[in-house]
Amino acid sequence: MAPMQRVVKPSRTRIKICGLTRAQDAVAAVNAGADAVGLVFYAPSPRAVDIDTARAVIAAVPPFVSVTALFVNPEPDEVQKVLDSVRIDLLQFHGDEDDDFCSQFKHPYIKAIRVRQASDVVASCMRFPGALAILLDSYKPGVPGGTGETFDWSLVPEELPKPIILAGGLTADNLETGMRTVHPYAVDVSGGVEASKGIKDHGKITEFVNEVYRVDQQSF
Repeated sequence: MAPMQRVVKPSRTRIKICGLTRAQDAVAAVNAGADAVGLVFYAPSPRAVDIDTARAVIAAVPPFVSVTALFVNPEPDEVQKVLDSVRIDLLQFHGDEDDDFCSQFKHPYIKAIRVRQASDVVASCMRFPGALAILLDSYKPGVPGGTGETFDWSLVPEELPKPIILAGGLTADNLETGMRTVHPYAVDVSGGVEASKGIKDHGKITEFVNEVYRVDQQSF
């Protein structure tokens, strides 16, 4: 096996605002400078949306901003229904899905893993050859994500064969440490820019995006 080489980091860290439930929050994310937004199609989540809500949110997102649909152990027809109903640019899976399952929809996909040790990250890159990127989230037993808690960022190896998206408990206050430790391709935030579950704080969104820009400017 050829030695792994770290993916070259782009000149600017990409930003995804996830867990949107309202069109006005999508507008705030876009206006602040987000590169992508995320919609949760997982009923137990307080940020879950249905097709009609998703249509309203996506209508506020211009074509040059990516839309991601998040699922947790869905049935294939559940994913396909969303793809057939609204504009989705990326799929994101947070459950026990394997690469074959994630790849069957002929859409680029992100695989989320909950980090407990460094080997989790390396193994996931190998187990999901079809993944566009690997999203790193916090581990909490029985919870597929959205815990609002960080994990030990020092567990992320320096050399990985896939782009890494850093998630899990990010806020404008801890973002610099996370970015300088992990050097992610992108950062993903949900609870860290909320006024309450599923309702975004527009000021926090702007603060978060501006902090990403600030750290990037100091790093290059």
